[in-house]
Amino acid sequence: MTWLVPLLVLVPLLGAAGALGLLRHQKLQRAITVVALGVALAVAVTLMVLVDQHGTIVVQVGGWDAPYGISLVVDRLSALLLTVSASVLLVVLLFSIGQGLAPDDGEAPVTIYYPTYLVLAAGVLDSFIAGDLFNLYVAFEMLLVASYVLITLGGSEQRVRAGTTYIVTSLIASAIFLAAIGLVYGATGTVNIAQISERMAALPEHVQLLLHTMLLIGFGIKAAVFPLAFWLPDSYPTAPAPVTAVFAGLLTKVGIYAIIRLETIIFPRPQLNTALLIVAILTMVVGVLGAVSQTDVKRLLSFTLISHIGFMVMGVGLGSVVGTAAAVFYTVHHIVVQTTLFLVSGLMERVGGTTSTRSLGGLLKAAPLLAALYLVPAFNLGGIPPFSGFIGKLGLFRAAAIDGSPLAYATIAAGVVTSLLTLYALMRVWDAAFWRPKPAAEAAAPHASVAEPHEHLRSPEPAPLTVSEESGDVQRPAALPDGAAGSRSAAPVSGGAAPVTEAPDVTRASRPAAPATAQEGIGDAPEKVRLPRMLVGVTTVAVLGSVALTVVAGPLYGYATRAAESLESPDRYVQAVLGGTR
Repeated sequence: MTWLVPLLVLVPLLGAAGALGLLRHQKLQRAITVVALGVALAVAVTLMVLVDQHGTIVVQVGGWDAPYGISLVVDRLSALLLTVSASVLLVVLLFSIGQGLAPDDGEAPVTIYYPTYLVLAAGVLDSFIAGDLFNLYVAFEMLLVASYVLITLGGSEQRVRAGTTYIVTSLIASAIFLAAIGLVYGATGTVNIAQISERMAALPEHVQLLLHTMLLIGFGIKAAVFPLAFWLPDSYPTAPAPVTAVFAGLLTKVGIYAIIRLETIIFPRPQLNTALLIVAILTMVVGVLGAVSQTDVKRLLSFTLISHIGFMVMGVGLGSVVGTAAAVFYTVHHIVVQTTLFLVSGLMERVGGTTSTRSLGGLLKAAPLLAALYLVPAFNLGGIPPFSGFIGKLGLFRAAAIDGSPLAYATIAAGVVTSLLTLYALMRVWDAAFWRPKPAAEAAAPHASVAEPHEHLRSPEPAPLTVSEESGDVQRPAALPDGAAGSRSAAPVSGGAAPVTEAPDVTRASRPAAPATAQEGIGDAPEKVRLPRMLVGVTTVAVLGSVALTVVAGPLYGYATRAAESLESPDRYVQAVLGGTR
């Protein structure tokens, strides 16, 4: 079944080529993209089962044995992350289709969405099966090119500015990684990970430390660990909701995966474990303090993303099977839950017209289902039992307690504080956006009284939806020219026979104009908002997926433990890749 492994990269790339040739046929593009990711998911699930039953699967591309050829390696760790990543990619794709991210308007920034998304998927999946450092670098570059296109989708000033920050930071990380690859090759004569593992111990200690540090810095920027995460909060929130969701769920986890490989296969000795634990503490604490200080939902979630990366680094830094198993489980949990929260934030923005907690309000009355969709993953991320977030954190704390060092206990304290503050920040959003009524002052002049932090980086906001009391139609206030005074009238989104059936193009959404007075009722929460069924359905599936992690936590944690045990000694990996060529 080794022929399945290359399909993880070939199918998305061939799908991207096919979708690119059908720029005038968006329906065919959508079909090709869904089929390609569906095939990738089926292959990933199959490999996950096969690897668990029969061991690591290795493919030598072109029949050239390692280290002369390119090795593609699927073990339990990579198979698990392949399955979760393919699932998330497919769910987010369906959400973007429902949102109308690529409607039939023929504009280039929209028509390239599907092929670019498939290139991104190929880069993510290739990262998890790369058996040599240079192939891993190529996968990172595929991610970089595709993500830059997606993060600037629509070409607005805010997105281009944020995309510039993102790409400059990513290029710096890539340059550091490429320089490290050159030094590794110069020192060991190979870029094959298995062969590097064999030869690294023979190098002088200071050379190992230099190579270890350079690789860790390159991967740390990708993973957004402190102090290398400064780029993330200003980059992710400006993109459309589905793009932000897939970035938050997967791109940083590629960096975490690379760190796990680095610390278990290439440098299995505890050379920098103390530094990793310190970085984990700082990442957790600084990230969650940033989240607490935010008044924008997307920026708040971006900071919680950073803080919870610290939990994964904590598990790796403990340098034990128990710690690695907990880190792997928590990585899977975080991919699903963080992606879900960003999808929910997209629905909140669609209903309320903004993601600013100063302007949101009354969403519990306007969209009760949306309130439930937010609350479940928020509890999960905050670590409320019995959700998977609680199970993952408990596993990490147990691993730290087994370690027993003062620094390990410090990570437990930091983890507890981070969990409590995460829950506080998310519940503050619940109170502001769902529980309280929409502020009258913000209804009278939204965004005019107090300047939002980093307001210039926020994405354009769609106009809020209202409901006609007479007909029950969903309506959107008609936009006024800039600077116009007086009231504005509400225009139905569609005829009386059909409420909202298709989402507007988020790349061209405009900020609602401010009414002249608060008495016009614009600030009142609508009695009811009917969102497109596909958006609600896909988001519900994502939420149920996050709950399913709790239901299957036992088998999933067992799989993560077996994956960690296979990484305990790099000899298993080396033997699987090199075999008789050692």
